[in-house]
Amino acid sequence: MSYEVKSLNEECGVFGVWGHQEASSVTYFGLHSLQHRGQEGAGIVSNDQGKLLGHRDLGLLSEVFKDQRKLAALSGQAAIGHVRYATAGNGSVDNIQPFLFKFYDQSIGLAHNGNLTNARSLRTSLEKDGAIFHSNSDTEILMHLIRRSKKTTLLDRLKEALNEVKGGFAYLLLTEDAMIAALDPNGFRPLAIGQMKNGAYVIASETCALEVIGARFIRDVRPGEVVIIDDSGYTIDTYTTETQLAICSMEYIYFARPDSNIAGVNVHTARKNMGRNLAQEAPIDADMVVGVPNSSLSAASGYAEASGIPYEIGLVKNQYIARTFIQPTPALREQGVRMKLSAVRGVVKGKRIVMVDDSIVRGTTSRRIVRLLKEAGAKEVHVRIASPPLKYPCFYGIDIQTRKELIAANHSIEEIRQCIEADSLEFLSEDGLIQAIGLKEAAPYSGLCMAYFNGDYPTPLYDYEEKYRESLKEKVSFFQ
Repeated sequence: MSYEVKSLNEECGVFGVWGHQEASSVTYFGLHSLQHRGQEGAGIVSNDQGKLLGHRDLGLLSEVFKDQRKLAALSGQAAIGHVRYATAGNGSVDNIQPFLFKFYDQSIGLAHNGNLTNARSLRTSLEKDGAIFHSNSDTEILMHLIRRSKKTTLLDRLKEALNEVKGGFAYLLLTEDAMIAALDPNGFRPLAIGQMKNGAYVIASETCALEVIGARFIRDVRPGEVVIIDDSGYTIDTYTTETQLAICSMEYIYFARPDSNIAGVNVHTARKNMGRNLAQEAPIDADMVVGVPNSSLSAASGYAEASGIPYEIGLVKNQYIARTFIQPTPALREQGVRMKLSAVRGVVKGKRIVMVDDSIVRGTTSRRIVRLLKEAGAKEVHVRIASPPLKYPCFYGIDIQTRKELIAANHSIEEIRQCIEADSLEFLSEDGLIQAIGLKEAAPYSGLCMAYFNGDYPTPLYDYEEKYRESLKEKVSFFQ
């Protein structure tokens, strides 16, 4: 097979603080704990007594602010920051956030996590009205809508704009006198409010970012809410009452850090429950359970506990490989996997292995890991996936927007087993996943977006509707 190593990638993470003397440094540390959400670019905008200052660039956060003077120059008691993985827009520095807009009457910093499903239509309409875009990211659309509004206050203009954009979004804005956060009506992406010991308020994509700076969790931002933070504290407003919680289930399965809590549910606990349920649904006689580092380790430990099969470290990840690069030849791609993962020969040799992973996208990486284990002497490799088969694309902020990229959309479980060369293959059921996460929300979505598994999208797809319908007709073979 000539397909590249492919994993799921979430679009980005946002962080903001109001009321701290070292706001940009606090933002840096907060973003560092969100680096897993995006490695293509990073930026920070600060507020120094009403003057907004910004720096952004391509690369990891540590690379963007390698020159500490750049961070020190972002003075002030408030700041917002962003780490990016591109789903909408290309890898140009023009698309790196936060965007800093300087108008004749005000300056605004803007960061966005998610993906708009009506971005193309809105952009076309705005350009016909004379709007000029400086990036091809869908984030910039919100600012054009705000400026176009005839409402009197910024908050009212923002609310009007939020009712025009559709899809998944967590916005963070910084003005001369406030920091504002807003979440889409389905709450696809997590967003939390915290407070530091000195009284400074914090907004973050994940609660792990609150922990690292010593902030106390206050509450989650809920669907359809707008949070306004200024020198007087924070207030909660709403821009719509037509809400239905549908948190991206992949946040629990793969994206979020295990030490984060989303809607009151600890991610590690949810993943461990997935492993337990998987062991009950798909038992196998084996000698040891091995998790694929790092996002699958919690599920693997749950599988081991529920099955009574010992958990062992049979795969080791090189922590200094920041990301998997797309290599031009099969030989180089194979080498890329070996650089990222190593099988522990002394542990797996002669053993029957249960290899627990969080998901299968193309199957390419799974096959290479199975091969690694067998080349290290594993007698059998039984693959257990702690989520249902990924059959449908995502349009809310994950870089899978066509069924051609998903092996489960085109092949049966037995065919996938053959493709990845496993001795057996089983997936967690949808009910098993919902029960493992355990949100208390009512039907139809149990508080979760499960569209990747069943095609039941919580919102209209707008600009993506035709593309999605066409993808349903596509049949792609992942076999040579």
